[in-house]
Amino acid sequence: MLKGRKPVGRETMAAHYAFGPLEDDIIIKHRLLTRTTTTRGEPPLKKLQKKFTAFATEVEKEAENYGDCERLAKSFLQELNTFEIPLLKSRAVIDANVREKENFNELKYEINRQISQAHGDIEDLKKQLEESKIERQHKEECEAIRKLIAMQPPRSETQKTITDLEKEIAMLEAENTAGSRTLDLRKKQFALLLHVVDELQNTIEEEQRSLMEEMRTAVDEHRTGLEDANGGPEAMALD
Repeated sequence: MLKGRKPVGRETMAAHYAFGPLEDDIIIKHRLLTRTTTTRGEPPLKKLQKKFTAFATEVEKEAENYGDCERLAKSFLQELNTFEIPLLKSRAVIDANVREKENFNELKYEINRQISQAHGDIEDLKKQLEESKIERQHKEECEAIRKLIAMQPPRSETQKTITDLEKEIAMLEAENTAGSRTLDLRKKQFALLLHVVDELQNTIEEEQRSLMEEMRTAVDEHRTGLEDANGGPEAMALD
């Protein structure tokens, strides 16, 4: 049954009463000041008032009532002491609450200061973390470069290879220069050969033409001689 019940707060209870939260606080404050926090018997302040009224009324009587006045005075003082003790307790509670509040404020200030310091430390740690990441990345890059360098041959071998390559390049350049000169010479010789061939071909053609002319002239002369020997064309026709 206890587990099934829900806690009822002031806001929930206020819905079932005619007083609102503000009026409720005022009534509670008034009851604390007047010590009327219980519903049984008369309120302490009212009882104290009755004791004082009875004592004052007895004192104002014009009669020899010293015993009654003393009795009523003791009863009033006793009631006053009874009423004062809770007030002193309330005062002690108030002072304790004030000190507790001051301690709470100091503790709250210290906690806020520590929270601010923690936020600052967190920001510093974030910066240090970023710097550590960058430094680690640089170290990893340097380590990778170091491994690549370690995989390369020694400097002396590299220098020897470079020297050998330079010598080979110089030899190839010299061979290239000699080859270029030889090629130029061969080009000139070939050009000269072509020129000689052209001249020879022209000479042969001239000689062939001269030979043909001589042969044609010889044939003509032979034909003319035959015609003269046979009496010319007319004599041959008569026959």
